This record gives sequence, C-alpha cells and structure tokens, in this order.
Amino acid sequence: MDIDVSALPSPCYIVDERLILRNLEILHSVQQRTGCRILLALKGFSMYSVFPLVGKYLKGVTASSLFEAKLGYEEMGKEVHIYAPAYVEEDFEDILTYCDHVTFNSFAQWNRFKDRVKHHQTKKISCGIRINPEYSEIETPIYNPCYKHSRLGVTLSNFQPEELEGIEGLHFHTMCEQNSDTLERTIKVVDQKFGQFIKTMKWLNLGGGHHITRPDYDIETLVRSIQFLQDKYGVTIYLEPGEAVALNTGFLVASVLDIVDNGMKIAILDTSAACHMPDVLEMPYRPNIIDAGKPGEYPNTYRLGGPTCLAGDVIGDYSFKKPLKIGERLVFCDMAHYTMVKNNMFNGVNLPSIALFNEEQGIKIIRQFGYGDFKTRLS
Repeated sequence: MDIDVSALPSPCYIVDERLILRNLEILHSVQQRTGCRILLALKGFSMYSVFPLVGKYLKGVTASSLFEAKLGYEEMGKEVHIYAPAYVEEDFEDILTYCDHVTFNSFAQWNRFKDRVKHHQTKKISCGIRINPEYSEIETPIYNPCYKHSRLGVTLSNFQPEELEGIEGLHFHTMCEQNSDTLERTIKVVDQKFGQFIKTMKWLNLGGGHHITRPDYDIETLVRSIQFLQDKYGVTIYLEPGEAVALNTGFLVASVLDIVDNGMKIAILDTSAACHMPDVLEMPYRPNIIDAGKPGEYPNTYRLGGPTCLAGDVIGDYSFKKPLKIGERLVFCDMAHYTMVKNNMFNGVNLPSIALFNEEQGIKIIRQFGYGDFKTRLS
C-alpha cells in the first residue's frame, strides 16, 4: 500500500480511486461486449463523492428505498431503478419522481400502485415484478433470498400472468459474492420456470451478487449467459452489483488503544466490528490486515476487539511479526462495500472518517463525524 496512513485521522475509511477505476473498466468491458446495462447497487456502496467517476462507466444506480433513489438521482443523474419488498404509501409519489424503473415484490403491490404509475405525468416509468426461482446456492440463510418461506419475490406457483398488463420486466436476485457458474445454473432454472413470461418482456434484471471484479471471476461464462438470454428472448439485460464496483478498493485504518492479557494478548482498537464493519459479525468473515497473518503464522498473536461494551465485539485473531504497540496503526482490507452503508453509533462510538485517494490530489478527507451526528439521530 502506497498511501501514508499516518496522515489520516483514526479510525478512517479510505477509498483508492485508482482501484475503483480498475473495477469500473472491467464492468464497462462487459457492457461493451454484451450490450447489457450495469447499475451500481447503492445498498452496497453509496459513497457519492465517487459517483461522477462511476457515472462515466455505468448506466446508473439501483435503490432499495426512497432515500437511496433520491441520492442516485441527485448525485449521478442517470438511470434510477428501485426495488423494495413493499413500498410506503407516503413515499411513492417521490419514488416516481426520482425513478425510471420500479420493480414490485408482489402482484398485490403492483395492483395497489399501478394506477399511480400510469397517471404519473412527468415521465414514463417501466415497471417489473421480482420473481423467486426457488433456487440459490447461498449457504448462509440470512443472505439467501430463496430460503424457505422467503418474503422476496413471486414463486411460480404464485405467479399471476393475468396481471402482467403494464409489466415490462422481470427481476431476480439469488446470488451473494458468487462466480458466474452459479449464475449460469440459476439461469437454467429461471428459463425453465419463467421463460414463457420472459418472452413477453422488454427487460430482465439479473440482480446483484455477481463478483465480476474478483481476480478469479469467469467473465466468459457471464458473457455467454447474458448473450443466451438476449438471443433467446430479445430482452435488455440489467445487472446491479454493489460489491463488484467497490470490491478491494477501500481500507479501514485503525489504532491500538490498549493491550490486555486474559489467556492471550488482546488488543483493543478504536474501531468496532459491531459499529464499523458489522458484516464481520453477520456474515461472518475475517477481514485481512496488511502485514498480518493467521494465528501462529507469525510470532505474536493477538485477538483484536473493539471499544464497545458488547462482549462479542471481536474482529478476530491475528499474528504479527513484531509485538503491537499502543498507538500503532492497523489497515483492514476490502472495507469500502457494506461498511459505510451499514455502520452505526452503538454506545455513542464515533463513526470513522471518510477519505478518498487519487494520484492528482493525494489524500482528501471527505467527511468527519462528531457528537452532532450522534445526537441528531436520537430524540
């Protein structure tokens, strides 16, 4: 890493614009080869200071709420798609103002809102239905949209073809951090179950979870899968990755506050798994740290924990070549996606600052937080 992390406040997220650009170029190449349209899923990455760059390569954004839709509309100004398990009545007029495509989770939702879509005066809005093919290879139930009794999407047994008038697209999202072989197998199921309905559509959205910018990702299989659907049905294909845009582009810089001993060395940091990287506990997973190894790999092993009162606020066990010192900086990798969008201020712990790095400007501090941010979230 060639960024001087000592110049940053601690803790601090820092996103490397050079790495974002690399990912965008890969995604854009898929668009060029296939004619598909790729959208940034804001639920994974909403750092709008990089939206001008993202907008040069991708076709727009996809939102999960009114606030995300408004952010994409205001800060990128291209296509804005939205899907939610259910829409709030009071939000819907604003959603129609900001969005070009609206996907409904059920035919009941479609029937509730379709007249408002039809009579919206400002622009034509393309509407879709989310389908549930009841096939997914995600092993963690909390992230599996096709898990038993899922509330997400319409299954074939509940599909209502007589209610499709006005529907122009179908949407499915069944993947999470997976390669294109999973997509290829999923498409076979979708094609078998819903092909008769896809042929009447203008577009098909393949959702997110595509790890397109991962080093081992099989782009050729992705291209082949997209072309199969285009050739068979003549539909426009959308993909809406969040992670693939920001994958391996960001870091979280933290400092050691104290070191205690309770059967092993424990380093307490100024960053929290519970507050600043909640997927570490929810997925769960163990983030990489620059110049650190697995327990026992190097001579000095520590358990890294956060400053909150939650007993389980533990990031993991790591080893280091040299003993850690109070005040020492640690750099966690791949901390751009699902970090800033999910962090919180539990225990009144402050949020990490947000910084951007590029070769022209070097380090630029985008945002710092304080007591006012904590207080205004409360009553």
